[in-house]
Amino acid sequence: MLFAHGFGCDQSMWRFVAPEFEQDHQVILFDHMGSGDSDTSAYQRSKYSSLHGYADDIVEIARSLDLEDSILVGHSVSAMIALLAAKKAPELFARLILVVPSACYINHPPHYTGGFSREDLEGLLDLMQKNYLGWASFLAPVIMKNEDRPELAQELEQSFCRANPEIAQQFAEVTFLSDHRDDIQGIATPSLILQCEDDAVAPPSAIEYVHSQLETSVLRTMEATGHCPHVSHPSETIAAIRSYLSAGGAGPAG
Repeated sequence: MLFAHGFGCDQSMWRFVAPEFEQDHQVILFDHMGSGDSDTSAYQRSKYSSLHGYADDIVEIARSLDLEDSILVGHSVSAMIALLAAKKAPELFARLILVVPSACYINHPPHYTGGFSREDLEGLLDLMQKNYLGWASFLAPVIMKNEDRPELAQELEQSFCRANPEIAQQFAEVTFLSDHRDDIQGIATPSLILQCEDDAVAPPSAIEYVHSQLETSVLRTMEATGHCPHVSHPSETIAAIRSYLSAGGAGPAG
């Protein structure tokens, strides 16, 4: 069972969820390039100019460990990276767990609502370039929600600040300005999609679009709020994943 963290985070964000699966799975954690303890000397701007570079890394990890029919869990942008990895090497992944996925964050009216205008996202990226610490302080509580537990947003902010700023800037551009709606078509890997209430990053319309494009997907709407349920509501996240896996990766949408 391979866990991929979201933008601005590292593998420690799975600490409330991943250990619960160690009793019946080999659990593998890693840091994306530029995050956590990753080796930034291996950073290649051209490789990571799209999410495909990150997907190639996951495929390489899986092959180097001789994994077959594994379960790939991806949060936020890593949900999309997981889909790209499964498309590149479907034999490596038996199921996907996609936590608050979005194939495109930009609105394309009238048929698609990603949640943001391009101008909004470019403004956010401009703030990131001019004032990285201010950007982190602004964005963390927006992403995390759960205002009654400010320590959660503080942890996310600190995680943003630990990332390599240069790599984080490019990763942010690749994450928020890319459109992978065409890329996710034709993926047959059974998938669980987890959706949260009051998610300021991935609105229901964006998540339901992903569900509509994956014929073998199951959509579950959680009571959890915000964009990081594995941090804010780990017990519910664990229960949702276990319910899906115990059902054999199949079941009605809900």
